[in-house]
Amino acid sequence: MARADLVLNLVETGIKGDLPRFKKTAEAIAAEAKARHHYHLADRLRNILTSTATVETRKFTHNADLQNAFYEIHAQKTLSDLTLPDHVISVFQEVVEEHARRDLLRSYNLEPRHKLLLSGPPGNGKTTLAEALANHLSVPFFTVKYEGIINRFLGETAQQIDKLFEHIKTQRCVLFFDEFDAIGKEREDANDNGEMKRVVNSLLKQIDMLPSHVVVVGATNHESMLDRAIWRRFQVQVNIPSPTQRMATKWFEEFEKRIGHSLGLAPSTLARKLSGLSFAELEEFALDVQRKYVLGLPDSENNLKEITSHCLSFWVNRYKTENK
Repeated sequence: MARADLVLNLVETGIKGDLPRFKKTAEAIAAEAKARHHYHLADRLRNILTSTATVETRKFTHNADLQNAFYEIHAQKTLSDLTLPDHVISVFQEVVEEHARRDLLRSYNLEPRHKLLLSGPPGNGKTTLAEALANHLSVPFFTVKYEGIINRFLGETAQQIDKLFEHIKTQRCVLFFDEFDAIGKEREDANDNGEMKRVVNSLLKQIDMLPSHVVVVGATNHESMLDRAIWRRFQVQVNIPSPTQRMATKWFEEFEKRIGHSLGLAPSTLARKLSGLSFAELEEFALDVQRKYVLGLPDSENNLKEITSHCLSFWVNRYKTENK
């Protein structure tokens, strides 16, 4: 039998029509039933909650003021698509598990972590990681459009941020801020006219008030530009480094599996020759080789090593030129 306080809370929230609290209480009752080994009751409750989910999965209603503030991307990437350090993958697997078992956490007055900040050099998977998170959580993936938020009129950017967060709270989702330093800039900037302070203050307030069914992910290539107070708001802070040679070798091995043939040179050789490139650059190199291979068929089947070596020479010289 569920605790009396849970039953009373369930009745009260049901009468008041407070659906989020009603669902939270029902999840707590299901978790308690499982803890007491009443597995059949726990499973029935969870099935009902899953099949009748509403507030957390309903579609957004149209809001003309915010139609240019964010856009949805159909999340298809998975964590297995990424070649990242084990500790990065481990942290994100933990977050996914916390949300999958949020009913158990809530029965102990705990909430899943839902504020994540990704930093590191560009092209190494921050956006893809955020997309994969949305995919594993089975929720929409929304990316913020700064041109729809940042306004040249004083005070209006902060107002748009407030409107965005109030609107986004209406369903479970991942809200992604790429180049987060664009609106999370350090408030002590001597060149600021006061507008940035208002923007950051509004951003901090909204992040503090964000419910756990909304996962906010910020990504930055310039972590030193972020306001110091922003770091404290994020429960998970992950630096995503450039690939090591071992990681690059693994990436080339996975790429060869996807295309069904080798690239003509050993993955370890390619990784060593292209050391210093980002994952995005490694992919562009590999796609460059693959395009030349496809366009040269059937002759290219016999000179793939030559094609790859030619592309490799071009990319190495380009990389050296760009980094002079």
